[in-house]
Amino acid sequence: MNFLQEKKGIFFLGLLAGLGAVILAMNGNPKNMAFCIACFIRDSAGAMKFQTTPVVQYFRPEIVGIVAGSFIISLTTREYRSMAGSSPMIRFVLGTLMMIGALVFLGCPLRMVLRMSAGDISAYVGLIGFIGGVATGAYMLKKGFSLGRSYPVKKENGYFLPAVLVVLLVLSATTTLFAVSTKGPGSMHAPLLLSLVVGIIFGIIAQKTRMCFAGSLRDIILMKDFKLFSVVGGIFVMMLIYNIVSGNFKFATFGPIAHAQITWNILGMYVVGFAAVLLGGCPLRQLVLAGSGSSDAGVTVVGMFFGGALAHNFDLASSAASKATTEAAAVFGGPGLNGQIMTIACIALLFVIAFIGIKKNAVNK
Repeated sequence: MNFLQEKKGIFFLGLLAGLGAVILAMNGNPKNMAFCIACFIRDSAGAMKFQTTPVVQYFRPEIVGIVAGSFIISLTTREYRSMAGSSPMIRFVLGTLMMIGALVFLGCPLRMVLRMSAGDISAYVGLIGFIGGVATGAYMLKKGFSLGRSYPVKKENGYFLPAVLVVLLVLSATTTLFAVSTKGPGSMHAPLLLSLVVGIIFGIIAQKTRMCFAGSLRDIILMKDFKLFSVVGGIFVMMLIYNIVSGNFKFATFGPIAHAQITWNILGMYVVGFAAVLLGGCPLRQLVLAGSGSSDAGVTVVGMFFGGALAHNFDLASSAASKATTEAAAVFGGPGLNGQIMTIACIALLFVIAFIGIKKNAVNK
């Protein structure tokens, strides 16, 4: 077991997690969106009709699987901790902002890595913003930023989110209450049971490795520690091999369901990186923490659902670019005016939250 706690072992687990993404891509999920926490939460919010964009509505079993996998393994290994009380409303807002930033970029950090492995240059541009956001958040941590302590609460508090997600999944599979896209990204998905099983395994790996895309960069910046980065490297390598072998790898200005607006790719991921560090984890990490008993992370996940609905109901999310065809002109894609204004507002609000957290700590000393 010690091997799995070392860099090589964590890299190996990253390869297995990447294999899960490969399996989903081969069985129906969009190839460069085999796993995307932001997209899948947005799709699930659409399935429940919190947003009504017809091409992004499908209740994604992978989200349920990740939370359930984390829940099961944390109970099994006695790492489950029911905690709450650390600035819940601020976490809700940060979750909302993180989601809006991700949908301006068109993907969470996990999808950014998958897009990079397929040669999508716009994803590498987004990485610049993500690193900048993480670095800004790390600077705020060094200045003393904190959302405050969380406290032990009744263990049943941590049971609710996994239970609610399972009930919603059953309803989505057995009734016609939920909306389902008939075209677009929402219509592209692997079989339900396969998606759920892969999601559970992914959640177990993510919980055991502490997988976090923002946390891996934060640790490099603050402590020169590359251990967390090993699992990200494993996912990238596995997807890179898959894309090369399957012929999907191609250096291009933008890939499918992406846009090439440099400014907004950078700023969108800047918001994600900054918010993730203030929250203590990227969108994936929030799901895993919620499954491990953190009600604070659960509130953040609810904020992410809210952000997903908000982004589409108020035209904040970017549209995808497309090349000209014989039947249609090229589409530049990217965020409209609402999305551009909101992205700037998100950055301003993140700085306000960061300075409030620093100021509060200074007063408490």
